[in-house]
Amino acid sequence: MRVVGMISGTSVDGVDVAVVDIAATDGVVHLQRIAEATVPFDPVLRAQVLAVLPPATTDTAALCRLDADLGRAFGAAARRVIDDLADGRADLVVSHGQTVHHEVQDGQVVATLQLGQPAEVAEATGLPVVADLRARDVAAGGQGAPLVSRLDELVLTEAAQPVAALNLGGIANLTVVDPERPTLAFDAGPANALLDAAMRAAGDGHLDEGGRLTASGTVDDRLLAVLLDDPFLAAPPPKSTGKERYHGDYLADALAAAPVDRLDDRLATLAEAVAVAVADHVRRHGVRRVVGSGGGVHNTGLVAALERRLADVDATWSTSDEIGLPVDGKEAIAFALLGWLTWHGAAGTVPSATGAAGPRVLGSVTPGAGPLRLPAPLNAPVRRAVVSAPTRPPAHEVT
Repeated sequence: MRVVGMISGTSVDGVDVAVVDIAATDGVVHLQRIAEATVPFDPVLRAQVLAVLPPATTDTAALCRLDADLGRAFGAAARRVIDDLADGRADLVVSHGQTVHHEVQDGQVVATLQLGQPAEVAEATGLPVVADLRARDVAAGGQGAPLVSRLDELVLTEAAQPVAALNLGGIANLTVVDPERPTLAFDAGPANALLDAAMRAAGDGHLDEGGRLTASGTVDDRLLAVLLDDPFLAAPPPKSTGKERYHGDYLADALAAAPVDRLDDRLATLAEAVAVAVADHVRRHGVRRVVGSGGGVHNTGLVAALERRLADVDATWSTSDEIGLPVDGKEAIAFALLGWLTWHGAAGTVPSATGAAGPRVLGSVTPGAGPLRLPAPLNAPVRRAVVSAPTRPPAHEVT
């Protein structure tokens, strides 16, 4: 079955798209990568998304329009990538959408909202669409995140010692796969969210391209201490967070307590705080190997800080490219897998990771152009995943 997975992360750069051929045999799911792409948002649409993210407020009319506009953008991205395939074929679209709010109260997620109307995606592609994947996990008492833990667990399940998959998006989230314990997954703290906020506040664009400024700065110990004095960092898993907590006002408050004038020093200190928080969680769970992915992997200053801090806790650093999962496309591939599991009546949750009451089939299904015909449920539980690289270069690297 050919599945198109799509997600836009908290950095709101665009739609990450992955096309994957998926099949299962005797509990092993085979993921054949076909194509990956990042389709940038129109600048106006990106500004509209950023305008509704916390701590901003909005109204229902704006959210309604944004839901439809994002749906059309996701649909166009899927259509564009499918049309560029040699055979132009796909069977199912899985759309995570754009998270605009993730409500946490006293450590428990009470609501989560992803926009990107799936009916618009179905109209654009003519294909059935699995969407709204986080809500069922939340309804079952889970954090609704990080759902990528399902892919991490299946790919890393044969590790002989504890290994962690680290995704460096707006938030740094970890999946800890231990051969002797249930899988854990949780948000470790902020990553690009505060780095990008520092760039925007300085009027220097929305990200530090390649980490040039971050790598050139000097860590300020006073600001580092303020950033690390954060109860979320010390809280045990399961836990999740987002821009509801880590936004421009959060950074402004930290800088008011410990002023740092130079932008490069601010960025270096923020990166150091990410590295310290990640290394502390790695130490707590006895992890010996960290496999990184996400946009933060391209920030040389952040990666240098991570490598140094992980070495202090006897852990090694590598990227997901080395296990067949592209650093920029891994999450889209994960959601393609989650939608495929839903399509086949299989659970996408890892209850030990999200804190849900039990395994749940995730998401809602919107029919495509034809009648909805679901296959028979899988006849064996999925225990492991094998990822194969494309037989030819992906249709798009970046569009």
